[in-house]
Amino acid sequence: MSIAAREIHLKSRPAGLPATDNFQLVERSLPAPAAGQLLVKTLFMSVDPYMRGRMIDRPSYIAPFEIGQPLEGSAVGIVELSAHPDFKAGDLVSHFSGWRDRVLVDAATATRIDTAKAPAEAWLGPLGIPGHTAYVGLTRIAGLKAGETVFVSAAAGAVGSMVVQIARLNGARVVASVGSEEKARWVKELGADAVINYRTAPDLTEALRQAAPEGIDVYFDNVGGDHLRAALEVAKPRARFAICGMISGYNDEKPVPGPDNLAAIVTKSISMRGFLVLDHFDILPEFIADMTGWLADGRVTSRDTIVSGLENAPQAFIGLFSGENLGKMLVKLA
Repeated sequence: MSIAAREIHLKSRPAGLPATDNFQLVERSLPAPAAGQLLVKTLFMSVDPYMRGRMIDRPSYIAPFEIGQPLEGSAVGIVELSAHPDFKAGDLVSHFSGWRDRVLVDAATATRIDTAKAPAEAWLGPLGIPGHTAYVGLTRIAGLKAGETVFVSAAAGAVGSMVVQIARLNGARVVASVGSEEKARWVKELGADAVINYRTAPDLTEALRQAAPEGIDVYFDNVGGDHLRAALEVAKPRARFAICGMISGYNDEKPVPGPDNLAAIVTKSISMRGFLVLDHFDILPEFIADMTGWLADGRVTSRDTIVSGLENAPQAFIGLFSGENLGKMLVKLA
């Protein structure tokens, strides 16, 4: 038995901003699933900024992508053939073998998803890694308390938009940074108390100071660079910084010097902690219970930017770095 499949491979390692020439669409034939495997037809796949780091051949918390091999990432799909007793054809599952329209996955790495609780694509957004990351960063890393002021960068992205809403649900005042007026309007609809368009603000630090005149208690960092510098400047004594990502530097070919005011970490007794959501799966059941409830009663909403076709996945990924996404960037395959 032979099953036709298509995959996106990493053709070459990018220098600076990735280009479509760094990717290659490959057709191949898959065998029938062996014992313990599932054949899954992908419905939606995720593209995420962290994938840029995996395109560099260097040690990290996750192995780099290999040249001439398919990329991978979060995806949801439908089981077409099952060689495992716990799954049957027609089951909807999430897995980590995206960038392929059909794929054989070990059943142990697949998770059945409940579309009665939320649509399939929501398990890549509010109920997926972005929502879980926002939840962990605010509740466990930053220890957010009601009445505090939170500053979140890239607030119209998949993670940032969840941060805005979860912070509001926890009784915080939210200051958000975005890169367009359309994004500013949407983030205000999500409940942000103040929104800064960093592309038009003459001075980001001064804009943050005006938006948070009493200072910030928590900074949820998705950007780094000038946003981190502004947050250090406006932070209250004993503020807590949850460092999730630094997308502003992901395509830099040479290391960029850090903010020139890092001494504020000492003078203000700031706690700064980087984190990986992979280390916090112990609170996944708690997160899923909270998030499904919030989605059901409308206290949390989400938006997706959807690109159709596996062949367009590289362009969707590249678009993340120019802010083309509003909410979660997804590729629809079926």
